[in-house]
Amino acid sequence: MKAEYRSISPSPGSSFSTTLFEGKEFIASWHFHPQYELTYILGSSGIRYVGDNMGNFEYGDLVLVGSNLPHCWKTIGEQKEEVRCIIVQWDEEMLEDWLEKKEFQHIKQLLALASRGIRFDFETALKVESKLLNLIDLPPFERLLSFLQILQELAVNANHHFLAGEGFTTNLTIKESERVNLIYNYVREYYNQQISLDDVSKKIAMNKESFCRFFKKTFRKSFFEFINEYKISMATKMLINTDLTASEIGYEVGYNNLSFFNRQFNKFVKMSPSKYRKMYRNI
Repeated sequence: MKAEYRSISPSPGSSFSTTLFEGKEFIASWHFHPQYELTYILGSSGIRYVGDNMGNFEYGDLVLVGSNLPHCWKTIGEQKEEVRCIIVQWDEEMLEDWLEKKEFQHIKQLLALASRGIRFDFETALKVESKLLNLIDLPPFERLLSFLQILQELAVNANHHFLAGEGFTTNLTIKESERVNLIYNYVREYYNQQISLDDVSKKIAMNKESFCRFFKKTFRKSFFEFINEYKISMATKMLINTDLTASEIGYEVGYNNLSFFNRQFNKFVKMSPSKYRKMYRNI
């Protein structure tokens, strides 16, 4: 069918899965499953892929992913802290009958929007953090009630934005999904070097023309747009977490020309590197 399939099992005595994941890095490749998934980051940082969207994640990142929407989280480089996150996963059938009741109209609307992936604002994430953490140790019945309260709060009070583009398709074959994972891993390793179409197309056993068509069809952007987006994502992290100058950061992420780095940064972030750093350091 589509991306790499993952089988999800409910927690013991429960109709859905609640997991506190802890480790040096996220181990899942780009994958999908029929269950909805709510992921909350408690520690670590990196890059999040949902459908054709790529963005940074860090503490407080709260994302709802719909059924069969491909996604993965990747840590970048050496981390100061281990990955810690809460992951809640549930089948559509679990709430199917309830969603037709008037009391569940807001949750029903929220789950419909999740087909594109939703990222909630930081303030909302902090409000539900303690409830998400408590899910781990609650008895099954109380866990279900608390989970429904979390969904209701997200559905009624939360500010959010979509992740995957409106036209993104999940209809990828297994072979195509394997190619996507190879591309992600290749860019992750060599993004700050000069990557050519010859290099990456050979990596996934395609000629350049076929590779460009495949990439454009899958991500609705060119491969070089994707690389520049990745470079700028890495640059934003370095602007926040290091004292390197903008020119040094541009060089670190693979730009040898400062003016070109600044143009690309403005294109994706809508402000200059210096303004971005100042904005975050004034928070």
